[in-house]
Amino acid sequence: MFHAHLKKEQCSAIVDWLHSRNLEFYLESNTGLYASEHFEEAGEPVMQKYMQRKGNGQENIHIRAQYPDMVFGENLYREDVNKISFILNSYADVTAAAQFFPDLKISTWGGKGETALFGDIGIQDIDKATAISLLLKYLHMEQKDTIAFGDAAVDIPMLEYCALGIAMASGGKEIKAMADDITAAVNEDGLYKAFLKYNLL
Repeated sequence: MFHAHLKKEQCSAIVDWLHSRNLEFYLESNTGLYASEHFEEAGEPVMQKYMQRKGNGQENIHIRAQYPDMVFGENLYREDVNKISFILNSYADVTAAAQFFPDLKISTWGGKGETALFGDIGIQDIDKATAISLLLKYLHMEQKDTIAFGDAAVDIPMLEYCALGIAMASGGKEIKAMADDITAAVNEDGLYKAFLKYNLL
């Protein structure tokens, strides 16, 4: 229906830039997640912190368990990449990425502002709200019939666009503040409870 992805030369430039700054990362593609050389070991303490912030702390986080389909040891210069997520050493990495790639969209996740754990680099003007708009046109459906669920800042445009925006209780303060409603956390049957509340079952 619609697929926009980074050009191979863009992907290659981003990979080289991340390597030059010793930042570990993974490529997000429709064919899978492709990890950088040391993402597995570098990512585990970061994912541990991320899960703790979401109220889901575990003793030991293993990247291969969190991302069972992640691919290791593959060529990272690809032409099918939607976006690239990378571990932040500091918020300065976000600023540097924005300066180095002014034509691309730079955002963060895993925390607000300087507490963010990850940065990501993708195509400008592509977000979840855009995807829903395109899907509605394809299905000949209307915006008034849409409901969105989210738990992160990246989901805010989607919740703003849809007729009803529901945040998960495990989400950040920013998304909960703007949502029309808040349901229980994902691991507390939040989706199921909201589906019942809004007669979706």
